[in-house]
This record gives sequence, C-alpha cells and structure tokens, in this order.
Amino acid sequence: MRGTTRRIWAAGLAAAVLTAGAAACTGGGDNGDDKSVGGTDKTVVRACTGGTFTWSGVAKTDRLTGVSEVQGISEGGGGRLTHRIRRVYTPGPSVKTEGPSVSAAEVLYSLGKKIGEIDSDAPALAKDDSGTTYVFADPKAKAPGRESGFSRVDGSGAFVTYAGVREVTGDFRYACPGGRTTTGHARTCTVDLNGLLNCDESVGKDPLALQAARGSCVAGSAATKRA
Repeated sequence: MRGTTRRIWAAGLAAAVLTAGAAACTGGGDNGDDKSVGGTDKTVVRACTGGTFTWSGVAKTDRLTGVSEVQGISEGGGGRLTHRIRRVYTPGPSVKTEGPSVSAAEVLYSLGKKIGEIDSDAPALAKDDSGTTYVFADPKAKAPGRESGFSRVDGSGAFVTYAGVREVTGDFRYACPGGRTTTGHARTCTVDLNGLLNCDESVGKDPLALQAARGSCVAGSAATKRA
C-alpha cells in the first residue's frame, strides 16, 4: 500500500458559510495588520479605500500539521488504528504590511481571487454584497483539527496516519490613487489533507507522506526513502 493523501475539505472553492465547527486554515499566525512604519499602538495610519492589489511570488506548498506514532498491525486481516495524531505545525493566516495599514481580510480576499479560491466580481470584500462569508478571507477562523479520517487498515505493517494543509503564500503591493503604497506578505491555506502510510512501503513522490514517514518511521524504512 502506497502512502495515500486525500483532501477532506476545501475552503472557498465556492463561497462557504463560516460556522463555528468549520475547518479552516488559521490559528498560528498574525491575525491582523502590522503597524505602519512610524505608527504607535494608539496611532495607525490607514491605507486608502479603492486601491489596487498586485501579487507576486504566489506559491502553494503542502505542509505537514500532524503525525501519529507508528502502529504495528500483525497478520490476520488488518486492525483498528488507535494512535492519535500529534500536532507538529499549526497553520495560520499571517498578513504583514509595511506602510499604511490594509485590512487583513481585504488582503486575503484579494489573494483568494488571485488563485481562484474566491469567485466574485466585486473589486473588494467591502463591496461584495452577495451576503456570503468567505472562509478563505477570514483571518480569525479556527485551525483545522488533527483527526486522521482513518480508523481501520487491511493487511499488516507499520502504519502512520498524518494530516496537513495546502498553504498559500505571496507578496503584495497595494497602490492608492494618490500614490501611497503598502507592501506586504500574506500566508493562509486552501484545503485540509489527510493521509495513511505503511513504513514498510514506498510513499512514491508524495512530499507530505515523505515528511510524515521521516517524522515517525524507523530511519531507513522504505517509506523514508525518496522515490
């Protein structure tokens, strides 16, 4: 059995209504705007409304968020997986700016439109009158859980369950009509991932499974070797 990874939730492929129990890609970053240069805790220079975002260096990377210890299943038709996933990384939206402050939600909304996660004709979140709450643009949604989604396995081996996210990062420039510009960097994620691997078998070219194997399997196991 090769390592398997599956998407169990997609935040914002279409507009998604945010609920308290919804999985989201948040929890470990800066949930808000940085102070502008020269600002104080009491004085924050706000950027204009109606400015234009320009993005560069946008990338998507699968990040391991949790992995279980190895559980051995002997011959006899498989067995129940009982080892819990431990957190190794907490994903979180981070919006860092230099210059006049820009709303973190507006930055994430723009990034969501850039990568196709948010389908809207509105030029800005503040002007989106669809009545929809976009999970992707919410800088305070809860972090995804660590449930593996796998409860049993067939066959024998040394099994590891793991979880991850597809993280999106990018640099932006927000230009105002009057010439003032804000620059910054944003990070958030689009989907939760879940996987199961057997340390005794290669995980192929799956980078997330390889990270998990190297975090839990015995060094030199088949799963820890790059294909």
